[in-house]
Amino acid sequence: MITASGAAVLLRRARRAAVAHVQTWRPYTTCYPALLGLAGAAVAGGTGATVLLVAALAPALGWLSGHYLGDYFDRGLDAIAKPHRPIPSGRLSAEAALVGGLACALGSAVLLVTANWRIVPLFAVAMAGIVGYSKVFKKRGLAGNATRGVLTALALTIGAMVAAPWPPLALLPIAAGFLLHDTASNLVGTIRDVDGDRAGGYRSVPVERGFRHAVRLASGLYVAGVALIALAAVTAEDPVAQLVWAVVAAGVGAAAFAPLTGRDGAPARTALHAHELLVAERLVLAAAVIAGAAGTRFALALTAPVLAFSLVTQALMRSRHEFPVPAGGKDSP
Repeated sequence: MITASGAAVLLRRARRAAVAHVQTWRPYTTCYPALLGLAGAAVAGGTGATVLLVAALAPALGWLSGHYLGDYFDRGLDAIAKPHRPIPSGRLSAEAALVGGLACALGSAVLLVTANWRIVPLFAVAMAGIVGYSKVFKKRGLAGNATRGVLTALALTIGAMVAAPWPPLALLPIAAGFLLHDTASNLVGTIRDVDGDRAGGYRSVPVERGFRHAVRLASGLYVAGVALIALAAVTAEDPVAQLVWAVVAAGVGAAAFAPLTGRDGAPARTALHAHELLVAERLVLAAAVIAGAAGTRFALALTAPVLAFSLVTQALMRSRHEFPVPAGGKDSP
């Protein structure tokens, strides 16, 4: 028979495990792959509720799988650079992270195979990219950043193939734009992790080439990516809507890069804030594609709540996930 004190201990452990899982999910990022899948489906002409649901849910599950597996494979680096994170802190076991990653991947695979069996090779490439990013490419500078960009392009393409047998040609410049954009965004993310990456032997661009070079490279990739998505508006159903949303996203992106440009270095928290802005900006950029294909009203109805959710959860969780909680602070999602 479980005593009251025993029940209290079990509840505390359950809460601790639940918090660790939520932190691993990075909820502030999960709306992005869902919007990417919807953007791909919209460009491919998808309209049915089931199609749109699968196009959003399958990439989101794949994204969660990537977080679990990434933390599983990165647990050695995190033990050096970010020991407060769920696995190195002991709040989430490595085995639980591996099982969580495989379960999310399986759920995504089932949805996608049911929707269109032709997606299977792309799904396999995406899963290989998720594992390869943490195991191989993350240690190798720009190759790791580009791998993250490829995964974003695959999410768009998979979303399109949920709605159609094959992705339309109109998706090609959009996918290329997001590949460049997310390569840039991931590169900005490495700027805040220079000390930890150096200690862990990871040869990121800022570790190998310096802060200024990394910012210049990220800025150039970002501009090229957004420009491609803006230019792709010429083939959209509503080109003005896509262009306007892309311009808004570019404005947020400029605000993200401004504190980093023309400097020889920046505090880790400044680099984190820049990446936080890019996490919000990329939702607007994905919405630009949705607006171009399905109209501003539909894009706004999707983007307003997910943008609010991302901003709120970032404010509550992001800093605690990247930096240790101060002594006496409480660990919460």
